[in-house]
Amino acid sequence: MTASTDLTSTGSAVTSPAGPGASPATEAAGSGLRHPRWRGGRRRHLRPQASTQQHPVPPLSQRKALAQRAELAALLIGTAVLYLWNLGASGWANAFYSAAAQAGSRDWTAWFFGSSDAANAITVDKPPASLWVMGLSVRLFGLSSWSVLVPEALMGVATVWLVYLAVRRGAAPATADARLAHRAGLIAGAVMALTPVAVLMFRFNNPDALLVLLMTAAAYAVLRAIQDARLRWLLLAGVLLGFGFLTKQLQVLLVVPGFAAAYLLAGRAGPGRRLLHLLATGAAMVMAAGWWLAAVELTPAADRPYIGGSQGNSILELTLGYNGLGRLSGDETGSVGGGNGWGTPGLLRLFNSEFGGQIAWLLPSVLLLAAGLLWLGRRAPRTDAVRASVVVWGGWVLVTGLTFSLMAGIIHPYYMVALAPGVAGLAGLGSVLLWQRRDQPVAAGTLAAAVAPAGFMAFELLGRTPAFVPWLRWLVLAVALAAAVGVMVPAVRARVAGASAAGTTGPLSPGGPTAALLGRTTAGLAVVAALAGPLAYSLSTAATAHSGSIVSAGPAAGGRAGLPAMFGGTGGAMGTAQGNPFGPTNGTVRGQGGGMGGGMGGLLGATTPSSALVDALETDAGRYTWAAAVVGSNNAAGYQLATRLPVMAVGGFNGTDPAPTLEQFQQYVADGRIHYFIAGRTIQGESGSDDAARIADWVAATYPAQSVGGTTVYLLAK
Repeated sequence: MTASTDLTSTGSAVTSPAGPGASPATEAAGSGLRHPRWRGGRRRHLRPQASTQQHPVPPLSQRKALAQRAELAALLIGTAVLYLWNLGASGWANAFYSAAAQAGSRDWTAWFFGSSDAANAITVDKPPASLWVMGLSVRLFGLSSWSVLVPEALMGVATVWLVYLAVRRGAAPATADARLAHRAGLIAGAVMALTPVAVLMFRFNNPDALLVLLMTAAAYAVLRAIQDARLRWLLLAGVLLGFGFLTKQLQVLLVVPGFAAAYLLAGRAGPGRRLLHLLATGAAMVMAAGWWLAAVELTPAADRPYIGGSQGNSILELTLGYNGLGRLSGDETGSVGGGNGWGTPGLLRLFNSEFGGQIAWLLPSVLLLAAGLLWLGRRAPRTDAVRASVVVWGGWVLVTGLTFSLMAGIIHPYYMVALAPGVAGLAGLGSVLLWQRRDQPVAAGTLAAAVAPAGFMAFELLGRTPAFVPWLRWLVLAVALAAAVGVMVPAVRARVAGASAAGTTGPLSPGGPTAALLGRTTAGLAVVAALAGPLAYSLSTAATAHSGSIVSAGPAAGGRAGLPAMFGGTGGAMGTAQGNPFGPTNGTVRGQGGGMGGGMGGLLGATTPSSALVDALETDAGRYTWAAAVVGSNNAAGYQLATRLPVMAVGGFNGTDPAPTLEQFQQYVADGRIHYFIAGRTIQGESGSDDAARIADWVAATYPAQSVGGTTVYLLAK
């Protein structure tokens, strides 16, 4: 009979007095782990013998501990280099949020509410948590692309670190080997760091970077709560999720089912207490988010900016409508491209030409790994740490993936970053724990079945960019198939030789030099098969400047769906400095009234004004509340970032919000609060307010047009 360890612990708490950075050996040793021999000849179920002898993991030597710290440091430093390298090339990245950060750095009211401008005309169409970070950075270090983007990159490094910690902690009780737990964490961290859409979004200034960081931190806290039996960790998870709500509203709830299921299943308290703990966590989440919502709702509308993205100046409407249930149904009042304008929903959406290169590289593989872990640990104690981890990460992937696949409302490729931690967690946990048991047919078969799809997915996804390192897809496919075969060798050898041969010695024995060399080679090939494609796409992403509101990772795919047809999408790289029809412009799109405006009237990319127009806006700017007004938040952002002056975004992001109404705008003009109105092409969606178009028409009919630096403007106040 051969000796092997199962995927279980005894269910006792894993305490770590040293905190999150404690050695997994210490964690495992303190858990009272049992590592029994398993019964079965041909059928090796995870069924322990009657023996209850405990085998704590010996602590690491100082040399090995230092080596592990060095490897972790190398991972984090490498991630930082990848995320920070050439960061300033993207300029303002998403100027919509950069302008709001600039506004928040100049006015605390604008910072608190997330206003687009320092004069507080209207907010962005998201809660302000991510703007709080960027606004403080700009206030401390001055306005520049680096002060806006560096916090996002550091969030990415922190996310990789947290993924490492969470996976290492989950793997430690099952491996009985601190080195293996450490490797599981390293693999998970590397997958997280090299996911192409993660490289994109941690070098960009959308709210998604902070959202992913907060959700990952919450996952770590949930796993600590399960293993340490500490309610405070669960409450911390609720607080983190609450601030995630203040980052991107209801999207944060997609990870909650997996977190709740894991705690209900594996928490050490009784059933009633586990349920009460979850209710308390829900209350903590509501309180962490609710204080800001209450502040917005209780502040008189005259004393705060209009809530962008809503039709009734209501944060609750924004939460449940445009940013909430409307994303699922496609019924988003004020959107200019709902329903099938954002692609046809379906179970295979995440593998199509628009989304596949962002996240799909390891999706089939990690689902197979998760299934294998659950099967091998099916007889583990209820409180098993591995199963709890699989439920946390697997629930994250399944719920988020299905939601993104089936939602009928607005969806963009960069949303896929929300899947990255779940994919990374399953990849690290499953690969190492199944590798440790590769002499068992089920584990070996699952590993082989996971490695091969990784190669086929890379072959398919790389084939969509035929001009981009065309040889790589063939190399990855060959490596993956070789690794899949190599994974099966120990199980086949054990099957053929039988139990009596397991104890023999020699180069071909399980512990012999040839077997060891084969194992190392196979492991290396598997890592190459899994990460070579994402690495290539990640390097391409980091080497490319990205700007605008819709961005995509990797090289431009010939078949990528691109923007909806109503936006004139061409299937090219979206939001990048190369081939983006709606990125920053130099006045190349003719605007309303013969003027020159940004692409789509500044709907998806900020304008770059001429020096003559900047001089005009800055002249006597102190006499006016707004240096200018223009339809669309991105148009306004370009002028605001160029002048550092408040610019009113008429109609908000899409130009479909009733902010201001025509009557309010006319009163602002009568009071002499707006210096210029800048012409730009407007677009009217199927729903929402038409006040922006009416304002543009009224200005054109009431005031004479003049050209300043090639742009049509109207002087509203002298």
